[in-house]
Amino acid sequence: MKIIAKFIYWLFLMSLTFACASSKKTTRTTNFTARQTAMIMEADSLTPMRVFKINNQQDSLLLRTPSKSVKADPNDPVLQHFVKRLYHTVTDSASLGVGIAAPQVGILKNIIWVQRFDKEGFPFEVYLNPKIVQYSKLTQECREGCLSIPDRRDTLNSRAYAILIEYDKMDNSHATEMVEDFTAVIFQHEIDHLDGILYIDHLAQEMQEAKLD
Repeated sequence: MKIIAKFIYWLFLMSLTFACASSKKTTRTTNFTARQTAMIMEADSLTPMRVFKINNQQDSLLLRTPSKSVKADPNDPVLQHFVKRLYHTVTDSASLGVGIAAPQVGILKNIIWVQRFDKEGFPFEVYLNPKIVQYSKLTQECREGCLSIPDRRDTLNSRAYAILIEYDKMDNSHATEMVEDFTAVIFQHEIDHLDGILYIDHLAQEMQEAKLD
């Protein structure tokens, strides 16, 4: 009887072990879909990704789709690989932009790179899940272009001069800061991309309002 009791107890412990393992497996999450991961990992981290353009129908549909939040996990190798490739895309000689958003390379995640013209050396910095929580009433006139809109630049008058932003960093910390002037325009432009909005949408709205005046 003691042997049978020990055997039953062993079976009970094993069932708990497998139950815990199964639970951990089903609750594990990933930042990227299998398709997104394949796109990100198809080349090394120094290789730029293809920039999606609105003159391509399939590209345009994706650029008009809102992105999803991302977990700021410093131990996620795919996330680390992606932000490096995104950086090399915006700084590539074929692009040379001042900012880029993940949807512009086909990855619908809330990730952007912005060149900080308000800091010494004009560094590029990456931001996860950025959002604008406050806009100044004061606006500014600024000429804008976009890597996803070839051979076009336009002047907008509706960008806020200053914005209050919140975002996550790659080390999983959270930050809030006030940004002004041209750098604020870049943030507004790139965060728009995360919502499926292009700068020409603001231009169209400005033109419509001008007709009504």
